[in-house]
Amino acid sequence: MFAFGLPENPRRTGRRLWLLGVPTTLAWAVAGWSGALGLLDTFRLMSLNRVGAWGADAGPAVSLVLFFSLSVTAASSLGFAMLWSGGVSLGRMGAGFRASSLAASLGIALGSGVAIPSWTRPEAVGQRLPFLDGTPEPWSDVDWVVYYEPYLVPAVAGLVALVMVVVLLRAFLTTAEADDRAQALTQRGRLVTGQVTHVEFTNVWVMGNPRFTVHVRFPAETGERTVVTTMVTPVMQSPARGTKVRVRYDPQDPGAVLVEPDPDDHAIRYPPFL
Repeated sequence: MFAFGLPENPRRTGRRLWLLGVPTTLAWAVAGWSGALGLLDTFRLMSLNRVGAWGADAGPAVSLVLFFSLSVTAASSLGFAMLWSGGVSLGRMGAGFRASSLAASLGIALGSGVAIPSWTRPEAVGQRLPFLDGTPEPWSDVDWVVYYEPYLVPAVAGLVALVMVVVLLRAFLTTAEADDRAQALTQRGRLVTGQVTHVEFTNVWVMGNPRFTVHVRFPAETGERTVVTTMVTPVMQSPARGTKVRVRYDPQDPGAVLVEPDPDDHAIRYPPFL
């Protein structure tokens, strides 16, 4: 069963995601590199009790922090652009969110991976430097985790990126299959006129447009059938009880039903929640 809403072009959406994905990944890579060396490296040295953490080598970190702030701002803006480039449907917005998450995790993995050789080595490994005339203390398990942070950050980000690749691939295959079924119904499905019998607002807004759950009744070979689907429409063209819609269905597959707005219906209707 297929939902219908505002028009969208999946190929154009995919092209926009690819075009935005490259600069977004690069921006997050810069953020990962500058954040690792400008922020995490300093905190790591402080945690491991390096005496010179606030010495002469603290100067360049200030400029790296500024560079990190600018790169994160640019990367976040591009990520939001990827989110909204997915279209107005919840499925397309979900694809945009997953694609932007992949770009962020992949960029951070690449940037922090490049920064691995530039992390500052602690003055003492395995023990904390003594304070004044005190005795050195051995590192705890947490200290050892912090010590291997230069490798853990890109490893975790890379793992997240791998998971997002699998999720995106699965979503792509599911969407492609649904698009193929919808296209097959558009070309070979039987076209009838259906009528909306029930409308329920889902309390969800997609880019300023309300999303509804609708019950549609239409004639079939075995008698009248009713399907439940969703639709996203402009506010002033919200579905109402009695609204005519176009229904395409496959008599051999009862679950394959495509519901579309009637192109000849130009009536202005107020949404039920007003």
